[in-house]
Amino acid sequence: MQVLDFEKPVLELERELEKLHTKPVAQHIDLSAEISMMEAKPYLTDSNPEAKYRAVIRSRDKAVFGVAALELRRWMEMRDQQRPIYHTMGPMGFTFDVNGPIHHDGRYPSTNEHHTMTTNTLHRSIFICLVATAWFVTSGAGLLAAEAPAGFKLDPAQNIIPAPKNPAEWPAFREALVAWREEARTRLNYSDALYQRPEFAWSTANYSCCFLMTCDETFYDRKTGRYTVDAFLDHGRQEFGGYDSVVLWHAYPRIGLDERNQFDFYRDLPGGLSGVRGVVEQFHRRGVRAYIDYNPWDTGTRREGQPDVDALVELVRALAVDGIFLDTMDKGAAEFRGKLDAVRPGVILESEIALPLESIHDHHASWAQWFGDSETPGVLRNKWLEPRHMQHQIKRWDIDHSGELHTAWMNGSGMMVWENVFGSWVPWNPRDRSILRAMLPIQRRFTRLFNGEAWTPLVATEQPGVYASLWQGGGLRLWTLVNRRQEGISGPLLRIPSQPGQRCFDLVAGRAAEQKADGTSLIVSGSLPPRGIGCFLAGADQNLGADLPQFLTQQAGLNARAVADASTPRRETRLLVPAAAASRPQLPAGMVGIPAATLTLTIEMRAREGGFYDSQPPAGENYDPGRRPKQKIQRPVTLRRFAMDETLVSNAQFAEFLKASGYKPEHPENFLKHWTNGIPPAGREDHPVVYVDLDVARAYARWAGK
Repeated sequence: MQVLDFEKPVLELERELEKLHTKPVAQHIDLSAEISMMEAKPYLTDSNPEAKYRAVIRSRDKAVFGVAALELRRWMEMRDQQRPIYHTMGPMGFTFDVNGPIHHDGRYPSTNEHHTMTTNTLHRSIFICLVATAWFVTSGAGLLAAEAPAGFKLDPAQNIIPAPKNPAEWPAFREALVAWREEARTRLNYSDALYQRPEFAWSTANYSCCFLMTCDETFYDRKTGRYTVDAFLDHGRQEFGGYDSVVLWHAYPRIGLDERNQFDFYRDLPGGLSGVRGVVEQFHRRGVRAYIDYNPWDTGTRREGQPDVDALVELVRALAVDGIFLDTMDKGAAEFRGKLDAVRPGVILESEIALPLESIHDHHASWAQWFGDSETPGVLRNKWLEPRHMQHQIKRWDIDHSGELHTAWMNGSGMMVWENVFGSWVPWNPRDRSILRAMLPIQRRFTRLFNGEAWTPLVATEQPGVYASLWQGGGLRLWTLVNRRQEGISGPLLRIPSQPGQRCFDLVAGRAAEQKADGTSLIVSGSLPPRGIGCFLAGADQNLGADLPQFLTQQAGLNARAVADASTPRRETRLLVPAAAASRPQLPAGMVGIPAATLTLTIEMRAREGGFYDSQPPAGENYDPGRRPKQKIQRPVTLRRFAMDETLVSNAQFAEFLKASGYKPEHPENFLKHWTNGIPPAGREDHPVVYVDLDVARAYARWAGK
């Protein structure tokens, strides 16, 4: 961005401006023509514009010219075409788009206001643009030193940029957001080339991702030995509104009990890699994308003989997956992108830890994990820098997800659905499921709006505790609303500018919006449940889509199922009593007897993420994995007399069983994987047999009469 010395005489400055070939402040805006301030002179005020120029020039010795130049260009084009053509915010407090100028609060000006703006106000804005150069000065953090109410300061160091509580500060907040984004893109030399590639387009609509434990009983039926993909997805659609993607989590917390590494755990899933690829293909047939997981901390197990990135690339090729979830990582190595592109187009990287700004260009998604938000909903920093970047909100141990849902809704971003947390059941409550079911169809239908830069955070609402974002494009205006309060709200919610030929709809309720004319505005009313959401759409028939009535009917059906119950579902763990075995007059050879006993079983453990004896965290609490408190569990236990082998079953004993019985397992993929041609490894005949499952062990016990 060129910096000019404003101490130069005005006429010399104007000559510089005539010569200046302005570069785009943002890559999505193409400013290739020269800017002539002399051309703007007839539109300045009659009260000595030269004096006003000099006052600005002498007030600062140097300033960044980019904002003023950009504003001048926009005003020139608005004057020439008699209408604005860009959507942006400027120092005057107006936003411009193809439909006309609107105020920062989302209100379109009246006819008289519009006339004043497009004629008389033009000359006033040019002077204000010069004033803007005095306060748009880049600093190390790229913050905007705007003339704002006392106490306001943009903090882009936060993952969610906090918003000011005072609505009077919201215009300055939005101005500062825009300035920071342009500065950050320039500082980073940001390129959106990967987001423009069509093979990655799916990631911009990847709103709902399910974290799936591959051993989950809703996904794999052990009794039939089959993956139940369709039943799993049907349940997800019924309860959560459907998934756009799944993370196939495979190893932790079981990894480390033997030498198998993280890649082996994929190979050892039922059906092997070919079986897992079949699962991925089933997901694809249902329009759902699949991730594999990468655990960089897996360093103490069997090594692959090649770098991890190459092993991952081989898995991507073998399984035809669409993404890699980078567990415990904030970004992947630079070599990931090129190697993935070489084997399968459109494979994205998604980090668990907050993604640095420097990596947004080649990471299409990231987790927004345990991000704290301000009381007034803030703005996701990475999403604001690149609106096509998908961030999945996640607080996996929380029992109230309304805060995450609010962040996703106000920012046009996504959610991670995770209930089986490493073997502990942490269920979503019915209210939060209802909210997500209402959100997702709207996000998917209007993805272009949520991925565009015509996004105005924090437009004014008619109710305290209710906040809204405005999204525009294609002749449509869409407002997303959240109710931060613990009680429901009914009544006026928004005041929006009335536009001829446009109709307004309540997309959550699935019907025409309740509205009342008030001069040049419409008062839009509706109901928001406690901690709930709302959505209103305004547009002309030709822009709404011919299938909007069917969409509204679908939304009305979902709304009829909505519930406000925020209680946490509970499941009780039941200890199963094994069937009594037939008594024996004497112990079988090689076994020892254990006498009957009634005792108190005492267990002391550190509470980690590997599960609880009660299957889910204590009722009414959010488990904090960082605390890891010591737990002491005591239970009365009654044991009948039983017998057990003196030693583990060896490879040699198991070979004798196979020879005598002719046993064939139902799932042979990994059966006795360490044997060669049906023979135990040489020198390990007396080692314990491994690579057998529970069904195989029971078959051996029956054969051995035990």
